[in-house]
Amino acid sequence: MKSSISRQQIYLIVASLALFIFVLLFSFLVLIPAGQEYRVKRFEMKKVAQELREYENFHAETLESLKELQHTNRRIITSFDATFNPKKFERENKKFFSTLRVTSVNFANVEEEFAIYEVNTSSKINSPTNFYDFLDAVNKSDWIIEVNFPIDFKRSGDMIRSSFTMKVYSNNKESNTTASASEAK
Repeated sequence: MKSSISRQQIYLIVASLALFIFVLLFSFLVLIPAGQEYRVKRFEMKKVAQELREYENFHAETLESLKELQHTNRRIITSFDATFNPKKFERENKKFFSTLRVTSVNFANVEEEFAIYEVNTSSKINSPTNFYDFLDAVNKSDWIIEVNFPIDFKRSGDMIRSSFTMKVYSNNKESNTTASASEAK
């Protein structure tokens, strides 16, 4: 008995079966695991993209806040770079007092970023309003100045004498230059 299947059909069935097995093996061994890995990586990418958006929003908010603070405190920032001149300070504030003397105070433990000055004044006044006008002028000056308490007012006749210390904050460019050069080494 002769079979009705020809040799070409057998080759075609074997080739089809081999191709079918190859497709099944390829899909179960390569495509399905790669698809699962793709889903995991896509989920991770979405998390990273979300974090990136959060950081970009934080950066934008921080930058906006920085620009606003720089605009608001522009005078203070420029005042920080101004060098303190005691003679100019005396000239500008002499009008509030009959005598005004600014002397530098040297302490061993003072930081290099600021200098300390003692201010001695005397005025022919019956109340300390000139002193408060002086404080207003100091707030509007080109320097960052901190007036330290206690402020000593002493009355002698029709004069009120006052004595206090103040800190003048200024960016010491020489010490910063040497510090940054020594840090770079």
